[in-house]
Amino acid sequence: MKASLFSYVISAALSFATIATASKPVENDTISSKKAEISERNVMLNASDANKPREIQIGLPSEDVNVYENGLPAVYSSAVHKLATHWRSDASLGEVGLMTPSESAIATGNIAYSVNSFSKLGQKEFKGVLDYRTNHFGWQNIDMNVSGGIGNRWLYTASIYQNFDPGSFSPKFENFSDRTQLYHAGLTRLFNNNRGRFSVIYKFSKSSALGSMINAAPFIYVGDGSVKEIPGFKLGTSSYAPEGGRFQYMDVMDGKMKSGRFGDFTGNKAHEVAMLFDYTFRNNLNWTLNAKFMNAPEANYVDFGGSNINKATVADGLFQDGSEDAYTGLVEGRRTWLHLGKVKNALLTSELKKKIGDHDVRLGLNEWFYHLDYHSSSFQWVGTVTEYPQILNCVVADGTTAKFSGFNELSPEYTKGTENKLAAYFTDNWQVSPKFTVYYGARLEYYRMSADQIPYGRYSGFHIGDTHQYTDNEGNVLSTEKIQPQKVVKDKLNYAATAQFTYKLTKNFGLTADGTVATRFPRINEYAGTGPTEEQYKRVTIPLLRGGLFYQNDWINLTSMITYISKSNNIDQQNVTKPGTTQSKTTLLIYDIKTLGWTTSAEINPFKGFHLHTLFTYQKPTYNNYFIKSPFEGVPDLNANGNIVKEIPQILAEIDPSYNITPDLRLWLSFRYFGKTYANLTNALYFNGRWETFGGVNWKVNKHLSLGTTVVNFLNQKGASGTISGAELLGKEEAGKFKDHYMSGNYLRPFTLEFSASLSF
Repeated sequence: MKASLFSYVISAALSFATIATASKPVENDTISSKKAEISERNVMLNASDANKPREIQIGLPSEDVNVYENGLPAVYSSAVHKLATHWRSDASLGEVGLMTPSESAIATGNIAYSVNSFSKLGQKEFKGVLDYRTNHFGWQNIDMNVSGGIGNRWLYTASIYQNFDPGSFSPKFENFSDRTQLYHAGLTRLFNNNRGRFSVIYKFSKSSALGSMINAAPFIYVGDGSVKEIPGFKLGTSSYAPEGGRFQYMDVMDGKMKSGRFGDFTGNKAHEVAMLFDYTFRNNLNWTLNAKFMNAPEANYVDFGGSNINKATVADGLFQDGSEDAYTGLVEGRRTWLHLGKVKNALLTSELKKKIGDHDVRLGLNEWFYHLDYHSSSFQWVGTVTEYPQILNCVVADGTTAKFSGFNELSPEYTKGTENKLAAYFTDNWQVSPKFTVYYGARLEYYRMSADQIPYGRYSGFHIGDTHQYTDNEGNVLSTEKIQPQKVVKDKLNYAATAQFTYKLTKNFGLTADGTVATRFPRINEYAGTGPTEEQYKRVTIPLLRGGLFYQNDWINLTSMITYISKSNNIDQQNVTKPGTTQSKTTLLIYDIKTLGWTTSAEINPFKGFHLHTLFTYQKPTYNNYFIKSPFEGVPDLNANGNIVKEIPQILAEIDPSYNITPDLRLWLSFRYFGKTYANLTNALYFNGRWETFGGVNWKVNKHLSLGTTVVNFLNQKGASGTISGAELLGKEEAGKFKDHYMSGNYLRPFTLEFSASLSF
């Protein structure tokens, strides 16, 4: 369960995002379906993946995608059951908003900006919406919801979401890069003069996505932070996934050799039943109780990884199918992980809310239970560096040839068990005076984990039931182990606390400051590899401190803040490659990160019809206590203390202008700048800053029909992003050797024209 996805900026969130709430009293037999003030456009525009919301920059690598539905996690953890397979920002939702890090820390135990969505439940009159979207690559997306009332006390809602996304090129072994189906059906009972409601919502999801199989590409690293396309290979529109799609692997569960095709290991399926209760007493005390049970018998995905790109020689013994001549072109050692999971969870959140004088008080309870049954198998292969690469045959020691090797040598994983969180929390928004506001809260969480894991080092041929002799570099026997799961049980207390102070010095100008801290212990998914030892099992602490000023008048809303955030005992399982080779090893790392940053955000309305959002951030995220003992002879150990965290830019900017030509015709643009990012741990390689660009036109033709056009990457930038495969341990003194060097990594979404139509009835 490798987590290499890092956060992006979201518009205005650093200062102004607030939780969207669905706990309002029912009025006129109607459940509100109004969108939150935070624009869905800003939440969902993602230059890396069209099917996921953007993650939000707080200066730390993301632990998970933080999305909640009706106050409960959309998926408990996306480490195995990926968020995009079970949740989309579709027509079933009535509100989409954001929780700030302070709010999220108290309500969920996790410091992060979090998307907070609420289901459309219905209203007295019948309403329907049919959304259709397509692009010039052949994407087809159909999204429909109908809702209404039955008599005076019943509401209903039903939704269908269908996504047929071929991607920007054909993977050949599958028809679609993303094929997702979501179905919702809900019934709501109103009672006691509409002061209360009780809803039952059923949801079914079925999804198959190729993910990282198609997200990597080869390119030429120029040496100055820029990249060039390889002749004959277009970044974003050429496929670096193998043409055939069939393979052999060793099942980590029993050691048996099996065969398959990549598309057979991407299936996801889940059933979910949610029950939502909301009641407002006559004294205006509001009680909500939301619960759901989700069963995902299939939670599968495939990961691809790379290493170094080199020119093959005759001595390498590589052959194409049907050829007796050794292959001497460019090749890359590729890695594949097959992840198979089954997930169940039962989640409950209940809250009491009441305004008492100058206090808005909330008391809450979480009872979240999660069951995970997961394992992964890995293998390695050598492919040509071409569009639709061929998997090469390799001559092995006994003179035979094989296409696949290194079975389960690189981080095969296994865990089966449960995780439970029982938490109580409270918040109070206290209006001390017309000028002074205090928001504070606290959370106490009992955390229990009981799981089977395999704590032994991995090797070629690793599987459950094997017996292996571990030796040191000199061949001395260290131990002989029977590879069997071991039980790990942990009972711990986590806590979170926050306090925020806002003081208006004048009608328009004021000061704000807040501090938040949240703690946790290693989670069940972090035991899927070798896991932390007892000595390594430590509390993870994340403190966040912010302070700044704000200015508001009729045409501008400006906030400028300085932020400090850190994280101790971050757990990361890395596959490191020996520089210049395809030889890789898996190592467990535990380290700290800290970030000091400055952010200024503005919402500007200089004249009627025009709106401008701007944001600028400067931050310096650095590693602490980061040490890798080199597993390779001749490669020095790595001390990354003080190095800039890879993949996180130091400079971020966002410019979002929009203009309403008429009340029904709107033009908008979105420019996002990501500064220089380092592509490996040593900061030897880097990518120059880049712009991600979007633009569009929205036209409300009449009260029933709306049309839209969106352009993704209208500057047609073809840069790379993320990390560079095989460069984890590459030192700065060696960086010069990689001028005009062939490498592989992730790329930006290509220039894309999208069209949309929305029919309301």
